Amino acid sequence: MADKKERPFYNRSLERALTILTGFNADRATLTLSQIVEIVKLPKTTVTRLCATLIEFGFLRYDPDSSQFSLGLKLLELGSVVFSTLSLRKVVSPYLTQLQLRLAKTAFLAILQDDDVIYIDKREDPRNAVLFASSIGTRRLPYFGMLGQVLMAFLPEVEVNRILQRKPLAAATKRSIVDEDRFKERLNTIRKNGFVVEEGEAIDGVTGISAPIRGAGNKVVAAIGVGFISSSEDENGKHTIIREVVNTAYDISQHLGLSFAADRPVPTVAGWQANSPV
Repeated sequence: MADKKERPFYNRSLERALTILTGFNADRATLTLSQIVEIVKLPKTTVTRLCATLIEFGFLRYDPDSSQFSLGLKLLELGSVVFSTLSLRKVVSPYLTQLQLRLAKTAFLAILQDDDVIYIDKREDPRNAVLFASSIGTRRLPYFGMLGQVLMAFLPEVEVNRILQRKPLAAATKRSIVDEDRFKERLNTIRKNGFVVEEGEAIDGVTGISAPIRGAGNKVVAAIGVGFISSSEDENGKHTIIREVVNTAYDISQHLGLSFAADRPVPTVAGWQANSPV
């Protein structure tokens, strides 16, 4: 294996900053500048500069009274994101597997984080002629495909406007919605129906059907969906998929502690037709 110094794109400054952070542990919750210098084996001026940057971004804290550094709250924030994501995946995993087996379609789980859709789990159908490029960890634009549309549909209007201003609608295919008014109409339809049928708007010839997963307080925390070749299913087949996806999302929501009284949703063919692309 090539020396890490010779690896393409390897960043020594980032390595040094991470070495500082990993110098803290349960037995060394606080460190002085001299102790950090000893741990990372770097000049004091370099360590001082790195620590100042880490403090600026919230990864380190400095107590002038004791002249000691400690880990910053930003790490706690990021840790809670990792924990919640792992916990969500653990809960959803068996449901995602069963959904994929029942429908023989590729099933996805995604969240909205930092104004991006992030795929956090996936079950690929090995018999599927088309393999989807979106794998675990893939980031997409917030409005991308079935999952992005569902996740944006349940945001406050002010958040939708902020995201669209920061990341304006862009076409992935000729069927993509790029008009903001039409897109907001789509979001309203998703909220009304409780699911989305997206046909060829993200990938040519591919249909995606997705529904929201809710947690405590009725808050949408993720989206689950399946993707398949559009021509492989007629209207009755698509309606069956809608029902399976919506029911799976409801069951997961119940598991996560859905706290409001609601009957199991019964999606209708009319609801699907209203959700079809214009």
